[in-house]
Amino acid sequence: MIALLVAGGVAVLLALFGTPLLIKILRARGIGQPIQEDGPQGHFTKAGTPTMGGLIIVGASVVGWAAAHLRTASAGHLRITAVFTTSGLVAELALIGAGLVGLGDDWLKISHNRNLGLNKRAKIAGQLVVAVAFAVLAVTYAHVHTDLSFVRLGDTGLHLSKPVWVVFAVLVMIGSSNAVNLTDGLDGLAAGSSAFAFSAMVIIGFWAFRHQSIYRVDHALDLALVAASLVGACAGFLWWNAAPAQIFMGDVGSLSIGAALAALCLLLNVPLLLPIIGGLFVMETLSVIIQVFSFRVFHRRVFRMAPMHHHFELRGWPETTVIIRFWILAAMFTALALGFFYADFINIRGID
Repeated sequence: MIALLVAGGVAVLLALFGTPLLIKILRARGIGQPIQEDGPQGHFTKAGTPTMGGLIIVGASVVGWAAAHLRTASAGHLRITAVFTTSGLVAELALIGAGLVGLGDDWLKISHNRNLGLNKRAKIAGQLVVAVAFAVLAVTYAHVHTDLSFVRLGDTGLHLSKPVWVVFAVLVMIGSSNAVNLTDGLDGLAAGSSAFAFSAMVIIGFWAFRHQSIYRVDHALDLALVAASLVGACAGFLWWNAAPAQIFMGDVGSLSIGAALAALCLLLNVPLLLPIIGGLFVMETLSVIIQVFSFRVFHRRVFRMAPMHHHFELRGWPETTVIIRFWILAAMFTALALGFFYADFINIRGID
């Protein structure tokens, strides 16, 4: 439990005090966010706001996770209190790898001063490389189980071979990254919603660690530490990213957050719980799919604009109202996912 507090505490402090330093550096170099021309009119005032704040999220979370493995002893020396594991390292590599893809996308937007970074093929190719590397490392070194699981290993009866699981993991990783990327359109929306999602992963990881005889998850505690550091990093960054945002996370933040969330669910053997934990991200993605399908097939738009957070803006909701209500939805999805997870635990133990 102390290690979890250290991971979250170090990450939140680094993000809280490191973000304003990053803002100064970005402003000094004139690095600001181009705004989509066909977006809501109120967003034009945000043009030039420093971006690539996801660098702090990634950096603070990695340092927080690493710090949780060390503690100062009475003699003033450092000693290990939690063990570095291959599962934790693989999750961190997924986080960093996706962040690098997002960094390239953000840099192209800034250097060309337009809201277009990597083209679709290049962006998907970068995500594909990261996802394939993660999946192969997971089945080779992280001892991940290849059964599809909702809240308990093997309860679906879907047993995948390793090659099939790799394909499944790649699709989950890319889908999750893009879902968070689509959600990142309002001040603090993605950061706040992600903090809720990673909080669920902390609880699931720690619960699996405490009940290893039930949940056959290797390195569950280290994965909980990864999640705790991401909660702290997102919360600390949110202080500066909340409306009116002084910095945006950019694709370096949204892609890395989505990849990390998928990686944790896959490594903790709860991939089918991911659509509930990230329910808000799923809603945003579905709104885009529905909008594109409806326009191409019926030549009509279901939403005034997609993703759906812009739809409510165009209906006259203040931005802060949309953000807070979507945060509430994210919290409700988190509670629902944890409810399913605990209900399954009760069923296993035969508790009334």
